Amino acid sequence: MENSTAASKLKSSEVSIALNATAAAALVLVVAGAGQLATHLGSSMTSGWPGFADLMHQLPEPLAWLRWFFGDMSEATFYKHELASVGMLVGALVAHWAYKRGKRWQGFAVSYGTGLLPWILLSSSLGLILSNLLWGWTITQSGAWQPTFVTFVSLPAAMVLMFGRGWKVAIVGGVMGALLVTPIALALVNYVCNPMQLPSVIGNVSAMALGSAVAFVICSLIPALVRNEREPSPAVSTQPIYGPSWTIRRVLADFTESPFIGNECASIGLIFGLLVAVSLNPTSPVYGSGVAVQVLVGQVLASALGVVMWRRQWMARGWYPTYIPVVSVSPAAILAYGDAPVVIGVSALLGAFLAPPLAAAVSDRLPKSFHPYIGNVISMAICTLVVLPIIGMLPGVSEP
Repeated sequence: MENSTAASKLKSSEVSIALNATAAAALVLVVAGAGQLATHLGSSMTSGWPGFADLMHQLPEPLAWLRWFFGDMSEATFYKHELASVGMLVGALVAHWAYKRGKRWQGFAVSYGTGLLPWILLSSSLGLILSNLLWGWTITQSGAWQPTFVTFVSLPAAMVLMFGRGWKVAIVGGVMGALLVTPIALALVNYVCNPMQLPSVIGNVSAMALGSAVAFVICSLIPALVRNEREPSPAVSTQPIYGPSWTIRRVLADFTESPFIGNECASIGLIFGLLVAVSLNPTSPVYGSGVAVQVLVGQVLASALGVVMWRRQWMARGWYPTYIPVVSVSPAAILAYGDAPVVIGVSALLGAFLAPPLAAAVSDRLPKSFHPYIGNVISMAICTLVVLPIIGMLPGVSEP
């Protein structure tokens, strides 16, 4: 009888894995099809929407700066486009509205069910404004891209999640992000990554880790900076059913984990905005590389592999960093080595296999005064540094 029960559970588990894998594969195919349609539209009609090269040429004109500022909000996913950012913001606000009213269609509770999304966006946006005001001159002086976006997806939001809502926390987080994270990113990208021909993402995420570590040490030494009479909002937890629909939703939600939103409505807005951008001008998003759709497909594949591969970790922990290759290994590999299927597939597979457990291991060992996202960005840096040379040695892969 016991053997029969064990065999039944094993078969049920195998069926569940197969269904989840099928759902993930279907999502990859749907996104790839939508991407191909957007590419066809973009190549067959002329919209006049400026490309990335036009944006760089138009700086420092006010409208160009506005496009740059909004583009920064979606740069963690490598999209760097105002339409993708606006889509993400609209989706996030809709999800927050649904969360506050307990709507069943809200998806994963936005910002982990803390109710802190408005304060996260406030602090992150303040950090982004200050980052561009203080360091925007590096763009016009160099005539090249610079990592002004890093504050939007790092320290300010992490401080709000650590210390709770309120003007003091939001302002301190935004100011520290602009004063610590951005200059470290500028130094690492320009004086380490560029001379050594390393992907800029390594410098970006390393700066997030270093700047955030310094900030949290400062906060522990001077607790008055973030002392909050209101305790951080507890996260709302519900027991999900880890079936095919959960898999699809989870893959989508991974796209907005970097800005600490983590909701599929926001991610759908982000992806929709990207596809609209591609249909208007394929050389506008993803730094004008022309591989925006390939990057998107690689990201969906990386998340799908990670979510299916680490499903039991999701079940055991309630949250697992399967989003990491979406914003690091996969797009960095495609931009470095091109859009060949082997590059897309291997980067997605290795990123999904290596990055989440490494991030979890590092985060579990951080001091309690540090937000665990630091472990995630450390994993991004290490895995990108390790995986890209492996891809470069594969047969048929051209040198960057």
